[in-house]
Amino acid sequence: MTHTYSITGMTCTSCQSKVQGLLSKIEGVTNVSINLQKATADIEMAKHISINTFKSALQDYPKYQIEEAENKPVIVAFTEEETKSWLATYKPILLIFAYITTISFIASFQHSTIHWMDTMRIFMAGFFLTFSFFKMLDLKGFAESYAMYDVVAKKLNSWGFVYAFVELALGIAYAVNFQPFATNIVTIVVMTVSIIGVLQSVFNKRKIKCACLGAVFNLPMSTVTIIEDALMIAMGAAMILSML
Repeated sequence: MTHTYSITGMTCTSCQSKVQGLLSKIEGVTNVSINLQKATADIEMAKHISINTFKSALQDYPKYQIEEAENKPVIVAFTEEETKSWLATYKPILLIFAYITTISFIASFQHSTIHWMDTMRIFMAGFFLTFSFFKMLDLKGFAESYAMYDVVAKKLNSWGFVYAFVELALGIAYAVNFQPFATNIVTIVVMTVSIIGVLQSVFNKRKIKCACLGAVFNLPMSTVTIIEDALMIAMGAAMILSML
C-alpha cells in the first residue's frame, strides 16, 4: 500500500535526502519517494503504519513536520531542475569523464604508442581521486544520500563515511601503481557491491539522488550511474587479466 503525506521544512536536496533516509529506516517501509517542490512524500509500506510512527522518526529534527496529505489538487510551477535536458543534467559528470579521459591518454602516450594498461590505471586514479574529492566536500550529506540505496550503507550508516576514504585510497594506489593485483581486486569487490544498490534503484524506478558526486551536484539515479560503476569493474578485471 502507498500513502501520500505532506512534509514541511525541506528547503534543499540535502533536506530531501535526510528525510527520505529517516523514513526509509522505519520497519515496514519499502520505498519512500519525496517531491521536494510539492513538499510531499509517497510512502510504500508492507502494512499500515500510523502517522505517529513517522513523526517519531523525525522528532530529532523538529523543522521537518509530517502530516496526512489533504485530498486537494496542488498547483506547482516547474523549476529549472525539472526542465533540464539530459545533457544539462549530467554535464558535471560528463565533463569530469572527458577531462580524466584526455589526461589519461596524454599521460600514457609514449614513443607514438598508447599504452592501454597505463591509460586505464591513470583513468582509475583520476576517477577515484576526483569522485572522493566531491564526496569529502560534504561527507555527511554524501553518507545520508548513499544510505538511500547502497545495500551496505542501509544497514551500516558508517559505511558511507568510510566509502569516501576507500575511494581516496584506491585513487592513490592507482596513481603510484601500488600492489596492482590487490588494488584491482578491491576495486572489483567494492564497485560490485555498490552497483547492486544502483541496479535495484534504477530497475525499481526510484526517484532518488545519485551520490556519486557527493551532495554537491543534484544528479538523479539512472543508467549513467550503472555505466559508471560497470566501467570501473570492467577496467579492474581487464587489468587483472593482463597480469595473468
